[in-house]
Amino acid sequence: MTEQEIQNILSAQREYFTSGATLPYEARRRALDALKDALLRWEAEINAALKADLGKSATESYMCEMGLTISEITWMQKHLRGLMAEKWAPTPLAQFAARSFRTPVPYGSVLIMSPWNYPILLTLDPLVDALAAGNVAVVKPSAYAPATSAVLQSLLAECFPPEHVFVVTGGRAENQALLRQRFDKIFFTGGSAVGREVLRHAAENLTPVTLELGGKSPCIVDATAKLPLAARRIVFGKFLNCGQTCVAPDYILCERSIASALVEAIKAEIVRQFGERPLKNEAYGKIINEKHFKRLSGLIAPAKVAHGGQSDEAALRIAPTVLTGVTWDDAVMGEEIFGPLLPVLTYDTLDEAIATVEAHPHPLALYLFSESKAAQKRVLDRCRFGGGCINDVVIHLATSAMPFGGVGESGMGGYHGKVGFETFSHTRSIVDKKTWMDMPIRYQPYSDFRRKLLRMFVK
Repeated sequence: MTEQEIQNILSAQREYFTSGATLPYEARRRALDALKDALLRWEAEINAALKADLGKSATESYMCEMGLTISEITWMQKHLRGLMAEKWAPTPLAQFAARSFRTPVPYGSVLIMSPWNYPILLTLDPLVDALAAGNVAVVKPSAYAPATSAVLQSLLAECFPPEHVFVVTGGRAENQALLRQRFDKIFFTGGSAVGREVLRHAAENLTPVTLELGGKSPCIVDATAKLPLAARRIVFGKFLNCGQTCVAPDYILCERSIASALVEAIKAEIVRQFGERPLKNEAYGKIINEKHFKRLSGLIAPAKVAHGGQSDEAALRIAPTVLTGVTWDDAVMGEEIFGPLLPVLTYDTLDEAIATVEAHPHPLALYLFSESKAAQKRVLDRCRFGGGCINDVVIHLATSAMPFGGVGESGMGGYHGKVGFETFSHTRSIVDKKTWMDMPIRYQPYSDFRRKLLRMFVK
């Protein structure tokens, strides 16, 4: 798509937004209804596309993509009137008589740039929030998931006219062309390198940006943890989508005294969940492309493989792999893994584990397995991270009742539910001043009496 064609679409979207067509409650509700209906009708096509791009099973596709998107739509449908409503605010006595209130208004034209690892969820979830807030949107899915991008383009074209929602497909050239345009809001999910590029372009137009990035999310396991259950939940979250999940546990920080027991429990869980030959398991996903397959293969130090390590380059599959004896000098600890490799590091004291986490960039997620309330409080008080779980992994993002987002190098801003609506809205503060009286304090000429009144009211 040429830059001129993109500019034409943006011009049409601005005109449509200016007309007020997206503002009424009824219009926003119709948009949400149409998207939910389309998702249900297109389920077979979505499943086939996710299978082609990422090897996802139909169950995983619904659990982690369609189901969560539908859940976000349902939440918005239920709460939309309340989110749109004016919110009363107290009026200072010095401004008597007046009514003060806050009211949300849409930004206008928004750009949503999504990644390849959850191409349905991470495209449509922010779009749901943007539509509920009354915006028009340009959606740019990742070129690394071509089958899903094609389905999204057809599905959204069926739901919305291009002046309301438009999908731009393509790669780097299209990304750059979009970032050269002036949007009212940009929402980006992806890696930190591209996130910085998005932020640089947005700064030229002073465009507000939400960045959902990633990082090396730690999983701390102490000696009080229930190891069989911890292993089961860690294996689920780590190897979901073949490890290509931004909030997957990137590495384990395990108390040294239980490290061997935890590794054995994890190995048993891998066999339990994926079988003796996971590369032959049809429900186990694949690496997105050859480039990432080779990157991940290069991170595996054969001498440190405690389990797994097998791969099938033709099928772009790497078995769930556990690495022990790992230090921060190993290649696997030099970057976000984003694949089915699980390094296990050890610590002697909880303070040592906390210091390790805090010595590195703030992660998108942190997980703690511990039965100690004191340890739980200490980790939550001392560690800075986007969000997380105690005695589980990844599930904190599967609710519209709580915001999801990063901090520092793992992102800025959040979304889901109420916070998602607010992310795509500007909240205006309004004072409705009455005309049946006028307090004279603020007007010149100033007098001793007026100064006394001023000090009485403004303090």
